[in-house]
Amino acid sequence: MSIEFGDSGSVEVPGVGPVIASEFAQVSVTFDSEGNSPRLRLEDLRTGRVRYLDALELETIIWLRQDHLTGLLDPSAGRWRGDA
Repeated sequence: MSIEFGDSGSVEVPGVGPVIASEFAQVSVTFDSEGNSPRLRLEDLRTGRVRYLDALELETIIWLRQDHLTGLLDPSAGRWRGDA
């Protein structure tokens, strides 16, 4: 499995899976089927923190208004305060 980044080609890390990266973050994206239903497994490669998102959570992200999403992306809201 791989992810295309324009002309830069595919990015895949052995043992981690496809990686979506920018100058701000590197996230491994894989599928997990060990729960009650399939879900997306997201891993922050910088910290090792893992989050699982099911279909309802993914749909919720899609339907968020832009101002709500912008608020979630604000690093002063807790992302880099050291709270794990």
